Formats: sequence, structure tokens, C-alpha cells
Amino acid sequence: MLGGLVVGVSFAYLGGLFAIASYGERRAAQGRSLTKNPYVYTLSLAVYCTSWTFYGSVGRAAHTGLDFLPIYIGPTLMFAVWPLVWVKIVRICKVNRITSIADFISSRYGKNVTLGAMVTVIAVIGITPYIALQLKSIATSYNILVDFRGTPATSGGHLFAMDTTLIVALILAMFAILFGTRHITSNEHHEGLVTAIAFESLIKLFAFVAVGVFVTFSVHGGFGDLFAKAMARADLRKLLTVSNDPGYSQWVTMTLLSMAAILFLPRQFYITAVENSGERQLRTAVWLFPLYLLASNIFVLPIALGGKMIFAGNGADADMFVLTVPIHFGQGALALFAFVGGLSAATSMVIVASIALSTMVCNNLAMPFLLRWRRAHIDMRGDVSMLLLTIRRTSIVAILLLGYGYFRIASESYSLVTIGLVSFSAIAQFAPAMLGGMFWKGATRRGAQTGLLLGFGVWIYTLLLPSFSQSGWLDIGFVQHGPFAIGFLKPYALFGLTGFDHLSHSLFWSMVFNIGGFVGVSVTGWQSAIERIQATSFVDVFARTEGGDNSRYWRGSASIGELRALLARFLGDDAARRDLEAFAAARGGALDPTKDADTALIHHAEKVLAGAIGSAAARVMIATVVKGEVVGLDAVYSILDETTQVIEYSRMLEIKSAQLEEMAVKLQAANNRLKEFDSLKDDFLSTVSHELRTPLTSIRAFGEILSGGEDIAPWQRQKFLMVITQESERLTRLIDQILDLAKMEAGRMDWRIRDVDLSEALNQALTAMSGLMHEHGVTLHSVIEENLPPVRADRDQFIQVATNLLSNAAKFCRHPGGEVEVVARKAGDVIVVSVRDNGDGILPENREYIFEKFHQTNQATNQMPRGTGLGLAICRQIITFFGGRIWVEPAKDGGARFVFQVPIAASPAPRHFDPEV
Repeated sequence: MLGGLVVGVSFAYLGGLFAIASYGERRAAQGRSLTKNPYVYTLSLAVYCTSWTFYGSVGRAAHTGLDFLPIYIGPTLMFAVWPLVWVKIVRICKVNRITSIADFISSRYGKNVTLGAMVTVIAVIGITPYIALQLKSIATSYNILVDFRGTPATSGGHLFAMDTTLIVALILAMFAILFGTRHITSNEHHEGLVTAIAFESLIKLFAFVAVGVFVTFSVHGGFGDLFAKAMARADLRKLLTVSNDPGYSQWVTMTLLSMAAILFLPRQFYITAVENSGERQLRTAVWLFPLYLLASNIFVLPIALGGKMIFAGNGADADMFVLTVPIHFGQGALALFAFVGGLSAATSMVIVASIALSTMVCNNLAMPFLLRWRRAHIDMRGDVSMLLLTIRRTSIVAILLLGYGYFRIASESYSLVTIGLVSFSAIAQFAPAMLGGMFWKGATRRGAQTGLLLGFGVWIYTLLLPSFSQSGWLDIGFVQHGPFAIGFLKPYALFGLTGFDHLSHSLFWSMVFNIGGFVGVSVTGWQSAIERIQATSFVDVFARTEGGDNSRYWRGSASIGELRALLARFLGDDAARRDLEAFAAARGGALDPTKDADTALIHHAEKVLAGAIGSAAARVMIATVVKGEVVGLDAVYSILDETTQVIEYSRMLEIKSAQLEEMAVKLQAANNRLKEFDSLKDDFLSTVSHELRTPLTSIRAFGEILSGGEDIAPWQRQKFLMVITQESERLTRLIDQILDLAKMEAGRMDWRIRDVDLSEALNQALTAMSGLMHEHGVTLHSVIEENLPPVRADRDQFIQVATNLLSNAAKFCRHPGGEVEVVARKAGDVIVVSVRDNGDGILPENREYIFEKFHQTNQATNQMPRGTGLGLAICRQIITFFGGRIWVEPAKDGGARFVFQVPIAASPAPRHFDPEV
């Protein structure tokens, strides 16, 4: 068959997927969602049936007969026999806004970042062979169609060459990016993606059934005729019975692995739990999904038997019988249809898996790292939603290239089924931590971490490394004789255990270590408060949600405006606004940004944020705006009821005792300081009351004159209005200073840190103050060094510092004959700025306290202080936040010189520099 035709049909099919996905999204935008249909949802669950099932099941049936059935018995049991497990998983995901299996496990165990990262790494490594499997099936099936000779097909090509497989992988990456990473919020389902996956499920089913009907009823005379011919041949008769070699252990192993796969495969968890629109959809899936699996398996054995009869003795690849049998009989159109079916099986898995894994990489690896990496300045960024999308899109490409690399390196050593089972075995390592966490409150984070590390380590040793040995990348002696020729450590006979197939052997030892570590460490360990809260939330999710009880609170406060700003940084301003408005509408009210958020809103914001960046990172970010900690009634009850916590109480009491002793010393020092502040406060209140009363008295007096004086001349009325305006501005400035200082000390100032051109900012301050200088008869000099490097600061706040210092200098210099000098220059890794006046100076005993709030100086005279005593306190708060410092020293001519330094933008850790200006 012509390669151009095959490639053209493939790209046309992929283009059709784009069109279907776009249609699904348009329907959702119109309020007519397709994915809320339980049949569409159930068909999307058939992403479980990949090219492994499309091609590999036939290959396994051709070699071992009915041994392919456990791969479908496991999922059937999970849906038909234990639907409660799925309902509980879906309920937990909806309540906690969980977006991935890594988020699920880390959230259960105290929203632990490290645990989420571990699960992500295991998932990426474990799924890489599975992605390689899909790419291998595409490459092999393509080669068969374009050059069929009835011999085993190879993938061909050179390492990392731009071959058809790589091109398809990149196209799938583009599809996943377009329809899987368009939004960052968790409450918007990927309607187009799910619709396309459901369509692919129909295509691969119809294609497989079409080949099966052809083999059974066209090549042969029906099931009876086909099975009768098979029974007449000794080599085929054994395929109709359960094989005793390697034994029933493999049936048990494959059933358990497939049960784990339907629960824990990232793509399966994503489609079943995250994309679920309601628990009612599971009612349809309980019976329809097993029927889909049954329909997919009716013709597996007939195709395998038919292929064995046709290609007996010529070494044809049994995995590809779905293609080679139609080609053998000249059915090119049917073979092409089968190829499209296999392509749909592979692409659906690759697309969903890459999206699920990219979400895990972003939320559980990238975001925790960026939040802890100070140089990333995540806390200073504005809207970071595009950064999140970029991380996810980059991760999709990297994951597919990683799968392509494994395809080129190691996939030739295994059949499709074997590669799939290797991945299944890796993903099964999540079972103890996840199922145990759902039903056992005593499971601990340390237990989950220990079990995962031990189980995954055994999987690497007994399955992954041997695959590299058989591919020639490691010495084959590692498999045959063990490392350093230690037979006791042979990966296929670990600790001398023999008699099992390789898969059963690996699963046995990995589960022994995994479950043993999980249970052993959990039983002997202890839980933190947040672990107890999350354990109760997960285990008792039905009681808590159906009863409306949610004993999980944040103890602390945060304004509604702060929560909205935080959500806007990660979701975008529009999405954050819509979400909070919907929350307010559901409660029958409106949200005032200036008011404090209640516990329900804080908890809602945390869940929304968890859908975007993961539960662990969300908890960290919420804690940055909520001044408090998370507590829960269930945790308190647990502490009171469980006598096993006595040891923990003792340890906590010892720690608290030491902390209290340290706190007592600090409280004594603070008490002395408060006494000093109390004295300053009295002076401050006296001054401020005078400052407030003066403009208010003027405003009231002139207001009464204007309201009662009809015979006032126009020029007088204008003069009185000007006085009222000036006094109002004076009053406003005083109040603004008090509020700004309060916000700075509370850590709620809205800083806008960026690279600032210091020369330009100083010149603006000088221009603004030129009028005041002229009014006071003050001569202003400035010496600003050229080409000063930028500094990291808030431009507006920097200008405020300069304005305050210039205003003070103009106020306290000589009158007449006042002079003010401003100097700015680079000194090492800082910029030093000084403002000098020629006034009476500051007494030495006052220089230490001049920057304290409420403190004022009379400039070495007996005059009353001029001002509120807040300007310099605000200057110190601002400069300190910039990473610099400010001080005062005597000038040579008897005046005062205020000096401050700020770090250059390129210098992360500036040293203090005492200049002599």
C-alpha cells in the first residue's frame, strides 16, 4: 500500500479529531455539553483500551490462548462489583478540587509536597514505557501497511531521526496542548478533549469488530467452523484452554494489575474522576463499560486463531494479525480501517496520559520548586496563569519525547503486552497508599512515602533494569547472574524465589516491600494535625458531605480583596472574578473587597486554587495571605480519643515548654519597649489631636461662614473655599500617613517591586518639590551621578521617600537663606542617596530615635514639633522592605544629612555601605 495514502489518511483522521474537539467545545460554550451525557462519558472511559488491547490482546491470545482475559476481567470487577470505590474517589476529588492522582495522594497525607513529587516521578517513569508502546504500535502498523511481506515488522529509522513516529508524537503533543491546556481552572472540563476521546472509542471498537467479523464469517464459516478447525490442530487446540504454563499465578497477577490500572493509571484517573460531571454518570458506566470490554474481546481469539492458521511457520508478528490478515486476503480498505482503529487507540492514550502527567509535573514538581526558589520571585509576580500553562505545555512535549526515546532504546526487546504490563506493575505501587488512605485513618505520610520508595525501587530492579539489559544498554550478566555475580540478587529470582513468571515475581516482591513499609511505618509512627484532618476528610467523605458537616477551618483572617488578588495571579483576573461572584451569588449576597473573608470563603479559595496548582502548593499560597493556621474539630476529637497519642503530647509539651521560656524573655523585652511606646503614644496623641483639630476647626468655621453669609463678596467666598480645600488636603495627608504605616507594619501593603530608574524617579521628586522650595525661599541643589544602574524597588514608594525627606529639609532649613542639597551615586553594589539641609541639625541623643513612629524633634530648639512624627517612620519601613537602610548624621555646616542606600537590581545580597558623601 502506498505510504503517502497511509500518511494522508492518518493526518486526515487526526484533523477530524481536531474538528470534533472544536465542536465539543462550541457545544459546551452554548450550554449544551456533550460530556454530561453518561454514554459519552462512558465511551471516554474506554481510553483504557489502547493499542495494547487493539493489537496486543490478539498477540497474547495467539501465544497463550485465553490468558488475555484477565486484562479485561480486572476492570469489569472494579466497575461492576466494587462501584463504591469509584464513587468515593469521585466524591473526594470533587470536594477537594483534586486534578491528578499525585494531588489525591499528597492531599490525603497532609498536602505534602514531597509525597506529591514522588508520585509524579513514579508516574512519569512508569508511564513512559506505555507511551513508547503506543508509538511502537503506530510505527509497526505503518511499516506493515506500506511494505507487507508477511514477515516480522520493525520500526526502522535511526535514533531520534525525524521519522513518521516522531512526527505523529509531535502532532499528538500539539493536540493535547490545544485541547488539554487551554484553561488553568479545574471547574472547566475539557469538553472538546473528552468528546474526541469518546469518538475514538467508537472508531477503535468498530474497526476491531469489522476485522473480527471478516475473519469469522468471511474467511471461515462462523464461530463453530473456526473453532472446529482449531480443535483439529494440536498447536491451536491448547489456545482454547487455560494454559498451565506458567500457571494460574499469572492470571491472578494480571487480574490484580488490571484492577489497579483502571484505578491508578494517570489517564484513567483523570478521565474517570477529574472529568466526571456527576456521580450519576457512574451508574451508566457500571454496566455499559463492561459491555464495551466484552464487545472488544468477542473477536480476539477468532482473529488470533485465523492468523495462526494463515501464517503458520513464517514468523509473522502475532501482535499485528489485525492488519496482516486483511492484507493477506487483499482487503486493503479493511486493513486501512484497522490501521485507523489502532491509531485511534494509541492517540487517545497518548493525549490523555500526556495531559494528566503534565498537570502532575506542573502542580507537584514545578510549582513547589518555583515557590521555594526565591530567585524565581513568584511571590512578586502578577498574573502567573500563563506561566502555569507554559509549564504544562512544555511538559507535554517533554513527556512524549521521553516516550519516543524509550521506544527507540528498549521497546524492540518486548511485545506490546509485555511493555504494557511493565507500566501496569509500576502504577500498581500507588495501591497501598491510595486505597489505604481512603479506608484507614491511621495511614501516615511517612508510611506512604516509605511504601512507595521501597515498592518502586523493587519494580525498577526487577522489571525496568532488566529491560535495558535485554536491549543491550546494560550487561546481560546482570539478569543472568545478578549484580557482581551474586545469584541471590538476580532480578528475576530475587532472594532465591523461583517458579514465578517475571511479572508475578516482580509484583510479589514489590508489594511485599510496599505494603510492609506502608503498614509498618504507619502503625509505629504518628500523624500531624493536618494529616488527621485530611484522613477524616477522605475516609468519612460521605458522612461529611451528605451531612453538610465540614469541620475544617482556617483560624485567622484575610481580606476578600487579598483572596481575589491571590486567585487572579494563578487563574487570571476574569476567572477569579467569575468564581467569587458565583460563590457570593450562591450564598445570596455580594463580596466587599475591604471586608474580612469568613472561613467558608477561605476554604473555597483554597479548593479553587488547588485545582490550578495542586493542593500542597495551594495551602502554601493561602497561608501567605491568611494570618493564622488550619485547625479541625475532628483532629481535636482524635487527640482526645486515641490514647496512643500520649507520647506525642509529651513531646509537644516539652517543645512548648522551651518555647514558652524563650517567649517569656521576649515578652519582658517587649514589655519594656511597650512602656517606651506608651510614653511616645501620649505625645503622639496630643500632637495628632492638635493636628486633626486645627484643619477640622478651620473647615467648620469657614463652612459656617459660607452657609450663613449671603452677603459675602465673590472674592471672599473663593478665598474661604480655597482655605477649606487646603485644610482638607492637609487632613487627608495625615490620615494617609497613618493608614500607610499601619498597612506596612501589618504586611498588607500592595508593593509593586520592579527595576526602577533611580535617576528618573529622583528627578520627578525634585520637580514635584520645586514649588514648595520656591514657596519657602529655599535654594535646591542636586548632584546625580550619570548612568546609575536600576534598583529593585516600588517606584511610587521610592518617590514618597524622596518627597518626605525633601519636605522635611525644606521645613527645617534656615529661613531665610535656606539650602537643600541632594546627592546620588553608586557605591559598590548599592546606590547611596543623601538629602542635606542647612538648618539647626538634630541633637545627638535624638538621632537614634528619629525614625521611630510617634517620635518628633524640635531641631535643638524649644519650639513645638512640626509634623506628626510619621514621615520618617514610613521612610524607614519602605527602605527596609527594599533591602536597604536609612540613617541621619550631622552635616559639615551644622545642618542634618539624611542618607539611605538601596541595592542594585543585579545584586541579590547587598552589603551595607557607610558612605562619606
